[in-house]
Amino acid sequence: MTATTLDKPAVEDRTATSSPPPPRLLLAPPGTAPALIDGAWWPRSRDLTAELPALTTVLDPLWGRITHVTVNPTFWPVIPRRVPVQGHVVKVGWFKAEQDPHSLLLLSFTAGRWDLLVIPPETDAVTAARLMITATDPARSLTASDLVKEAGRFRVTAEAEAEAAWDSARVTVWDSEGGHDVRRTSQGGPTEAAIGRVPVPATGR
Repeated sequence: MTATTLDKPAVEDRTATSSPPPPRLLLAPPGTAPALIDGAWWPRSRDLTAELPALTTVLDPLWGRITHVTVNPTFWPVIPRRVPVQGHVVKVGWFKAEQDPHSLLLLSFTAGRWDLLVIPPETDAVTAARLMITATDPARSLTASDLVKEAGRFRVTAEAEAEAAWDSARVTVWDSEGGHDVRRTSQGGPTEAAIGRVPVPATGR
């Protein structure tokens, strides 16, 4: 196997004659020991007819002509029986119980088999990048679904830590600007409370 990284171009030509954007794909390095996953694919939609041609265009020269693909129908609303790709047709099948819902199984003309992690199209770029790196790590041993679950837990933890850090920063500013200092009159009643200025979070946080 070989490693291939194809990113979305900064500007896409949207004319009628333009070719589809290259697939967002990362494959395990050559010489990597066999594992449950051979790489990660981040499609832009759940439309197999639209997504498979670009994927097979990249994989055919590497793995031999891809002739069959199977998916789990859990996350694919429509499963066409055949998809025209560059120079041939790919037959598409599905397995409900036997196949991981987050994987794509490919069979080539040379009788090779490969399994790709399918990263949900709606995944944010940071999580997708993490999934791609994890899925192609030489020490990888998780299933496709386990990789997605692990990435989800990591994202939740990171968000919680970021929120905790932000709350701590607000408290620090509040204290430093006299947020807890209340001046009282001789009768003991509050006459003025110093109000700390809560910073506005930076854009993107």
